[in-house]
Amino acid sequence: MHIDFPLILVLAVAITGVLALLDRLWLAPRRAAAVERYQQSVDVADPQTSERLAKEPLAIEYAKSFFPVLAIVLVLRSFLVEPFQIPSGSMKPTLAVGDFILVNKFAYGVRLPVIDTKIIPVSDPQRGEVMVFRYPNDPRINYIKRVIGLPGDHVVYAGKQFWINGEPLEQELIERQVDDEIPPGHPLRTVAQVELREEFIGAQAHQIRLKQLSPAPAEQEWTVPDGHYFMVGDNRDNSNDSRYWSSPDIDQPLWGMVPDNYIVGKAFAVWMHWPEPKLRNLPSFSTVSRIN
Repeated sequence: MHIDFPLILVLAVAITGVLALLDRLWLAPRRAAAVERYQQSVDVADPQTSERLAKEPLAIEYAKSFFPVLAIVLVLRSFLVEPFQIPSGSMKPTLAVGDFILVNKFAYGVRLPVIDTKIIPVSDPQRGEVMVFRYPNDPRINYIKRVIGLPGDHVVYAGKQFWINGEPLEQELIERQVDDEIPPGHPLRTVAQVELREEFIGAQAHQIRLKQLSPAPAEQEWTVPDGHYFMVGDNRDNSNDSRYWSSPDIDQPLWGMVPDNYIVGKAFAVWMHWPEPKLRNLPSFSTVSRIN
């Protein structure tokens, strides 16, 4: 079951805020008036009675306690920084399963929570940046990929290499490794390897991962529509992304381009690694790093 946490947070802030305001404008003055009437009606006021009349209802007490905390969390999460956990290996070697990352919500413009309407433009995504966005065919799900194509770009993918507007994204081999996505004991484990390569987008470099046993797909090309972005995982042979538009088994597109209003923010740091959040498996902070 999908839980819409932003909506729950907005509702929680609204409810606690309304209760706190209701108490300030109406309930608190009524309690103060009740205490004053009681004290004027007796020669010697009982402190316990006065305290009981002045006491806030439990719901009001909780609302006033939680409202400022929830409001701060809402502002931070909606407009500044939001944490995410990496659930899959589609961004290896840049990000590993279990990495906890921080996402800059301000980088691409200030958006209203829940409805995601941009109210203050700041900057647009740049080619090569790692971005969190909502899945085009199920906006309830957040994905993280790298921006390869900008609006208007002509993108070609051939021989496991991208060409953007006729210019190749150059690659350099770093090393070959055993394919750790094949389980131990599998017959292919001893022969399957992956290549770690450095890919260059302008002056920026990042690592990608290519499976040697995965054949290169047929040449494909796309033109990125206005207001959309072409997103690709760094684990090129094990990533569902904008390269995959359709399937013979279904009528609707699997992916496609990511529209601007589905953007969540720019991923900029790994702050913790915890693949299985359980007490017996403690988190590690040895991978704290900036995301390139």
